[in-house]
Amino acid sequence: MEANTVAKGILIATYRLLMLSLGVFLFYKLQELIIHLAIAAVLALLGRPIVIFLERKLKFSALWAATTTLIIFITLMIGIISLFIPLLLKQGDNLSLLNVEDLESKFIFLSSQITDFIGWNNTNLNKHTISNNLFSNIGLSTIPEFLNGFAGALSNFTIGLFSVIFASFFLLKDSKLLEKTTLIFIKDDQESKFKKALEKIKDLLSRYFIGLFFQITILLIIYTSILLICGVSNAFIIAFLCALLNLIPYLGPMIGAVLISLLTMTSFIDASFTEVILPKTIYVLLGFSFGQLIDNFFSQPYIFSKSVKSHPLEIFIIIIIAGTLFGTIGLIVAIPSYTSIKVMLQTFFEENKVVKSLTKNL
Repeated sequence: MEANTVAKGILIATYRLLMLSLGVFLFYKLQELIIHLAIAAVLALLGRPIVIFLERKLKFSALWAATTTLIIFITLMIGIISLFIPLLLKQGDNLSLLNVEDLESKFIFLSSQITDFIGWNNTNLNKHTISNNLFSNIGLSTIPEFLNGFAGALSNFTIGLFSVIFASFFLLKDSKLLEKTTLIFIKDDQESKFKKALEKIKDLLSRYFIGLFFQITILLIIYTSILLICGVSNAFIIAFLCALLNLIPYLGPMIGAVLISLLTMTSFIDASFTEVILPKTIYVLLGFSFGQLIDNFFSQPYIFSKSVKSHPLEIFIIIIIAGTLFGTIGLIVAIPSYTSIKVMLQTFFEENKVVKSLTKNL
């Protein structure tokens, strides 16, 4: 009897382990689809108040309310993208990307000022060395490779965008669609718990995204102010881009610092390096650092404690794990996903000691 019990326990444990392994494997292989659905769920969560307003106040049908909301989102996205067109045109004009000889001469001029400022003696040799290393490999052979890479990226982006829009439409049209689909796999006696967990997740994520909006707004104001003071062209657009990059934890601010420095330098590429370019770049970086200090010591702790209710060290570990497994997208979706998992664990495994420790603040 005891042997049969032990054997049955081993079989059950083996079955659960296999199912867990299969779930992890499928999650890893289908991560792109899961990420698209996650983005669609976020858009549906953000657009739900608009849908409710259209249905209750303006008496729209569910179909037209979801369609109108999606049109609003798409219009906003097109508007945001169009903001960067003047920046691209300005930088293209500054760098004269269509004129390689002019670009090379400007690069040599800038590098000569940098080497003179550092104090290198043989600047002529250094200039030609830098120029040869940078421009000798530029030729017609790079054009097909660039076009192929661009076509592939554009294709992936188009497919992903269509998938997100398609899923968002149905989630907006029927807010209970995801819940109904998931309830198929939930036992009848657990349905009430699951519904309560979903409501809690919606509440926490709504607070989180509202917090992110204020976080971006604060950084946008700081970055725009410092760029305007320094006289950088297209200050608002550059500030907006760097503020958006802050949505990528840890990696985003580093990219933003490099980007804001380069765009500041190219805005004054014809000016003196020691008298104009270097001082203005330093001032901009100081303003950028001030914004990051405000964000790290005020905005982020407030968002984490008041919305997702997780310790900053806990969030740091989860972000690193998600970034290692899923790359940049993993960094972005790590916190919302982890918050949802914590709520579910608290709902269905509330007596577990580890779960109690992780979810004590929820």
